[in-house]
Amino acid sequence: MRWLYALKPGSWPKLLVAAGLGQGIGIAAGGRVDPWGLLLGIPFTVALLAFVVLVNDWGDQEVDELKRRLYPDGCSPKTIPDDVLEPGSVLLGGMGAGVLALALAGVAELVLGRPGLLGGAAACMGLLVLYTLPPARLNYRGGGEVLEMVGVGFFLPWWNAYVQGGSPMPAGMVVLPAFALLCLASALASGLSDEESDRLGGKRTFTTMFGSTAVRQAVEGLVVGAMLVWAALPWLAPYYAQFWMVMPVVVVMIADFRELLSDAQLPDTMHRRYKYALHQCIWRGGLMMAAMLALAGLLGGGIGGG
Repeated sequence: MRWLYALKPGSWPKLLVAAGLGQGIGIAAGGRVDPWGLLLGIPFTVALLAFVVLVNDWGDQEVDELKRRLYPDGCSPKTIPDDVLEPGSVLLGGMGAGVLALALAGVAELVLGRPGLLGGAAACMGLLVLYTLPPARLNYRGGGEVLEMVGVGFFLPWWNAYVQGGSPMPAGMVVLPAFALLCLASALASGLSDEESDRLGGKRTFTTMFGSTAVRQAVEGLVVGAMLVWAALPWLAPYYAQFWMVMPVVVVMIADFRELLSDAQLPDTMHRRYKYALHQCIWRGGLMMAAMLALAGLLGGGIGGG
């Protein structure tokens, strides 16, 4: 149970939705579901998740300890400061998960004959190294949110699309710029509840640099921008995205966005509820887009590759 707690299952949808969107793009490109693409893509994503969560906890232990001192009763137990696991165990577990992720990517490249899968997996993991670990440690220097957007918004969906559909540049990737905006919104919102502890711990995030009000405005603007881009795809890329595909996605997201705006009026102490509403909007929209892409590919025999 200690390891399960340390792995933070509540945070898994952030990467699983990105992987699901990639699988949907791959199905759209291939016009069918490749069982091996699922059997190798999902375990890789879970191993990557474990690597991200554990290594990030190891890298953030000082700031996490500071937050526990500031809010002894106001935040959930932290893996290392609250002795859920020893620091060495957390780092070793993260490294083991990383090795497993690379092994799965290597097997996928060999079995499926898709060159670049191992390199792509290494790139995904390299972003976390830049994010958390010295000497770069960009999450402490104002670059963490952008790295998260690149990793979750582009690299992970691309990897899953490639392993599922077999095309290194599938046409369905036209949906990723808007999804990357949503991932940036999620990354920005993650810093809202940690503003004080991050500032005291010397961690530069968009929230510590620009304040929570500006970050909330940016978050909501990014979500609106993503919805507008997805709604415009039938005109921007008519061969790859049709009206019937994107409209259900936009409708679902508008309903969730209204809830997000109502939660935006809450006091700053209610960041958790605000982030929940935001994630509902992003995750439901991402999964709906994945489903519509997959449906379009299955009905039409594939919507193009590269």
